[in-house]
Amino acid sequence: MRKVLITGGAGYIGSLLTGTLLAQGHEVTVVDALMFGGESLLGFFGHPRFRFAKADVTQDALDELLPGIEIVYHLAAIVGFPACQQVGDAVAYKYNTEATKRVFEASERAGVERFILASTYSNYGIAPNGEAVTEESPLNPQSLYARTKIAAEEWLLERGRASRCAPIIPRFATLFGISPRTRFDLIVNQFVLEALRHRKLVIYQRDYFRSFVHVADVVDALLLLQEAPLPTVRNQIFNVGSETGNHSKQEIVTLVQKHVPGVTVEVRDLSFGEDMRDVRVSFEKIRCMLGFLPLRTVEDGIIEVLTTLESGLIPEPTSPRYRNHQFIVN
Repeated sequence: MRKVLITGGAGYIGSLLTGTLLAQGHEVTVVDALMFGGESLLGFFGHPRFRFAKADVTQDALDELLPGIEIVYHLAAIVGFPACQQVGDAVAYKYNTEATKRVFEASERAGVERFILASTYSNYGIAPNGEAVTEESPLNPQSLYARTKIAAEEWLLERGRASRCAPIIPRFATLFGISPRTRFDLIVNQFVLEALRHRKLVIYQRDYFRSFVHVADVVDALLLLQEAPLPTVRNQIFNVGSETGNHSKQEIVTLVQKHVPGVTVEVRDLSFGEDMRDVRVSFEKIRCMLGFLPLRTVEDGIIEVLTTLESGLIPEPTSPRYRNHQFIVN
C-alpha cells in the first residue's frame, strides 16, 4: 500500500487515477479547487482509504496533508491552449509554473519520495522535417500553455538535482476516452460529439499531425512511474503514448465517419495563432525503460465515446457541468 496525494484529482485524469489507486489498495488524498465541480469523486466518499481537501494549489498550504505521503501526482493546472489564452500570461504562469514550485517545495518539506508532474507533448510544437520527436528533441513551443509547462519542467529538473524528492515528468499525448469527468474539448472526443450531434465536422489544418493516447492508458503509465525503481525514473522525462497513436486530423475524421454514418466534412483554413502544432512523437524511451504499451487505439476510443454518448450515461456536454470548456479544437 502506498500513500498518494493527487492535486487536480477531480479532473479528467485525476478522477480515473483515484479510482484505480483505491482499487489497488492504496490510500489516496485528493486536493482540488472544484473549478468544474466534484461529481467525479462522489463515488469515493465513504471509502476508508479516501480523503478529500478542497484547496487552491496557488494559495492554500498543503503542509498538513503531506506528512506520510510517498507519492505526489501534480495534475492541477490550467490545461490547454484556449484556456491559457483566455486567462492570460500572469494567471497561466501562476497556476502552471508557480504552483508547481509551491507544491514541490511542500513535498520536499514533508519527505515525499516522488513528485510526478503532468506535462505535455505540446512542448515540442512543430517537428523539423517531420521527424518523430524524442525527449531529447529541441522544444519549440507554439502556445502559452506549452511555455508555462516548459518553465515548470526546467525549474523542477534543476531543483531535483539536489533534492531527496525525485521529480518525474510524463509528457502526455492528446488524450481521449471516457473517465469520471470526461472532457469534450479534445479532438477525438469532440469530433465524436459533433458528428453525433450535427452529422457534420468542421476541421482545420487537416494534414497536421498530432499524437493521441487513451486516458486509461495514461493512468497505467502513471502507475508504472509510481512503482519503477527510483534510480530509473528520477529526474527523467517520458513521452506517454505510442507511435500507433500518431495521426493526422484527416485520419481521425475518417475513423469517426466509419462509425457515425452520414457525417459530412467541411475543411477550412484557419490559423490558431500561437498553437500551430504539427508533430509526430517517439515513445521508445518509456517502452524500452518501463515496458509501457498502450492497450487502446483511437478507434477503440471513438467507439467508447460514441457508445457512452448514445447510452445517455454522461450529461449532455452543453450542460453547466461543462460551462468552462472550449468547443473550438484546433
